Amino acid sequence: MRFYKATAFLFPRSYERRVLFFCFGAVHIPLVACIVLQAVTGHWQLPTLLTLLAATLVGTGLGLAAINALLAPIGEATAMLAAIQNGERIVVVPAGGEDLVGRLLTGVTTAANETAARIEQLVDAAERDPLTGIRNRRGFLDSAEQVLRGRSNAVFAIIDIDHFKSINDQYGHDTGDQLLKSLARRIEDYLRRSDICARWGGEEFAVLLPDTTLDEARLVMERLRATVALDTGLGVEDRAVTFSCGLAPVRTFAQLGDATKQADAALYAAKNAGRNQVHVTGS
Repeated sequence: MRFYKATAFLFPRSYERRVLFFCFGAVHIPLVACIVLQAVTGHWQLPTLLTLLAATLVGTGLGLAAINALLAPIGEATAMLAAIQNGERIVVVPAGGEDLVGRLLTGVTTAANETAARIEQLVDAAERDPLTGIRNRRGFLDSAEQVLRGRSNAVFAIIDIDHFKSINDQYGHDTGDQLLKSLARRIEDYLRRSDICARWGGEEFAVLLPDTTLDEARLVMERLRATVALDTGLGVEDRAVTFSCGLAPVRTFAQLGDATKQADAALYAAKNAGRNQVHVTGS
């Protein structure tokens, strides 16, 4: 490290050039020694000097090219370090040997992938509801932003469990938590792979149905509502569990805020109409 620091003034931003500089100087030592010797003795041997000069230049060129190629893996390791900082995975793993550079590449690759995996776990944990295991509101919004990047016909739905407070009061919060987990699984299993569902908060769930019209979404939610109402395995003894639902169209992510308000209004309309219903905004 001392020599490294002492020579930092030479090409301070390029380690490779610093190495090449010293290699260039080392290769020319025999030529300089020959010139000094002939100058001191006064016996100039021009053919020998020219031969040595030509050999030195060729050797310098080949040596610099080889050293530059040998230093290339260090550049790759530097790029991988940048990937570590960005939390990216190393897709193409450079194969190294058992020497110093090989161990460096292996170590950096391992560190990059382990760091990326930890970041992915943290992001997933931050976007998952710890009780139900499905997305939370943050995870829903992140996924919805990806789906709604282009303009498309989509429908936003809010589902609210009917009389959830009385279930908690009568059967206890453990039963209420079990109901939330069971209903989350029912919703997720019932929807398509392209649909997005999340626990919106409390006893509310949100669903985004891409490439779907309001009529199609209403039919889907009506079938889900009927399925849940007939399901006796939701963890509330023999009590029927129902939900109310509000629907609103959405075409872009920028419109999601307005769609949320519209779906909320439709949900309250379903509640006021007697619950266990699906209402569409404006209906």
